[in-house]
Amino acid sequence: MIKKNILFILLLTSQSAFSADWSGNFSLQSRFFFHDPLLPSTTQENTYPSVAGLPELYHSWDDDRQSLTFTPFFRIDQNNDERNHVDVRELHWQKVLDSWEIRIGISKVFWGVTESQHLVDVINQTDAVENIDGEDKLGQPMLKFSTEINIGIFDFFILPGFRERTFSDVDGRLITAPLIDPEQAFYESLDEDNHIDYALRWFNTLGDWDIGLSYFKGTSRDPHLVFNNSLGVLVPNYLQMQQIGLDLQATTDEWLWKLEFIQKQWQVEDFRALTAGLEYSFIGIFDSNADIGLVVEYLYDTRDDNATTPFEDDLMLGLRLALNDTQSTEALLGVIIDRDTKESLLSLEVSRRLTDHWKLEIEARTFQHINNNSFFQSMEKDDYIQFDLAYYF
Repeated sequence: MIKKNILFILLLTSQSAFSADWSGNFSLQSRFFFHDPLLPSTTQENTYPSVAGLPELYHSWDDDRQSLTFTPFFRIDQNNDERNHVDVRELHWQKVLDSWEIRIGISKVFWGVTESQHLVDVINQTDAVENIDGEDKLGQPMLKFSTEINIGIFDFFILPGFRERTFSDVDGRLITAPLIDPEQAFYESLDEDNHIDYALRWFNTLGDWDIGLSYFKGTSRDPHLVFNNSLGVLVPNYLQMQQIGLDLQATTDEWLWKLEFIQKQWQVEDFRALTAGLEYSFIGIFDSNADIGLVVEYLYDTRDDNATTPFEDDLMLGLRLALNDTQSTEALLGVIIDRDTKESLLSLEVSRRLTDHWKLEIEARTFQHINNNSFFQSMEKDDYIQFDLAYYF
C-alpha cells in the first residue's frame, strides 16, 4: 500500500521537482545504560550508538497553491537490529482551493495538548523502537480534506492502509517481558492491514479556549497483546475500534489549562480515559529573561489494572525551564508517579543550539520502585542517558 502511494505521488508531482528546497537534519546518537539488563536473554551491551537522518524536500508551484513534501527517515544502530529501519514520514501532494484544502499521500497528523501522554492522537502509528514516550510516529497513507467555515475548521480523513507498531527485539533494551513478537501479529478485520479507516475532527478557538472534537473508526493503533503459550511471547492483536476524543486548552495570563478525554469502544473492553492538568509560568525569574513553568497532570483510565497503558491512576509533576537566550536553551524535568504502587518514571530533556547549524539534545530516564506486576518490570535496570548531536541544514 505504501509503495503504491509513493508511486502515485511521484507521478502526480513529476514537474519541476529539481527546484525544490531541502532542509532537515542528520544526527549522531549514543544511549548509555547505567546497569546490565535485567533479562539474561538480552544482549549485555550497555552502549548503543546510532546515526539517523530526517531530511525534507519541499516544492511549491501554482502561486503556492500546490506543494509536494517528502520527508524520509532512517536510523542505523550498532547493537539493536530492530532500530535499523527506514520510513517515509511524509510524502504528500497538497492543493489549496478557495474553501478547501486537499492532501493526498503519506503524512503525519498530531492531535493533543497535554504533556505526559496524548490520548486523542490516533491517526499515526507509534514508532516504539525510537523511544518509549510515544512521540515518534510512522507515516500514514491518507486522503485529507479540510475546510474552514464560521464555526471552525473541519478535517476529514480516509486512511487506506495500516502500519503495525515497531518493537525492540531480544538484542535491544527497553523491552517487555515476555517479549513482543510482531511477526505473529493478527487482525480482527479480514482485510487485515488493508482495512480502510475513517476519522474527522472539528477545531475552533472560543475566547481563551482551543477546543477539538474528534471521531475515529477503524483499526486500533494500540495493539491488544495476547500471550502465545507455545511460543512464550506476546502477540499483537489489532482490533477494530471507535473512539470519540475531546481536547481542550485555555490560556489565561500565566496559566495554561489542559484536558484530553477519550471514550473507546472495541472488542476487549469499552473504556474511558483522561489526562488533565495545568501549567503555571513564572516569567522573568530573578529579573532575567528566563521563565520557569510548573506542570501538574493527572492520568486516569477506567480499566484500572487491565489497562494497556501503564498510566491508569497516576500523577505527573514537571518543571520546565526556558532561558530565552540566543541558543534557545530549554529543559523539562518530569516524574510520573503511580498513586497506588508509588512506582515512578523520572525523565529529563534538555536542548540547546550550539551554532546556527548544530544542536545538542540530552535525554535521561530512570525507573524507581518498580513492582513485579508492572508494565516497566523488565525495564527496572534500564536507566539511561542519551546524547543527540544534530546538524540542521
